[in-house]
Amino acid sequence: MAGKASDSVSLPAVVDLDALDEVRDRLLGLADRGSVEVEAAAVERLTTNALVMLLSAAETARRSSSTFKILHPSEAMQTAIGRLGLTAQFSTLIEG
Repeated sequence: MAGKASDSVSLPAVVDLDALDEVRDRLLGLADRGSVEVEAAAVERLTTNALVMLLSAAETARRSSSTFKILHPSEAMQTAIGRLGLTAQFSTLIEG
């Protein structure tokens, strides 16, 4: 939607159950304010729950007429997405 600002969240190196609450809260806080960009270059390890949470956040942003992009996903993140068979779901979200 035109006129909305872009906000970003940088994922930590390890996106596990301990990190999910903070990341989720930040994503939810941004999703209704404008375009959300998730910087994922530093990710070394992430759980299946983290990937599901990112898909859920993308859907929340879509419903708010906001955009949601994952920037520079690390090789570890791309490998996890592929192993879980989520390549199609993430294909429109990933840039870089």
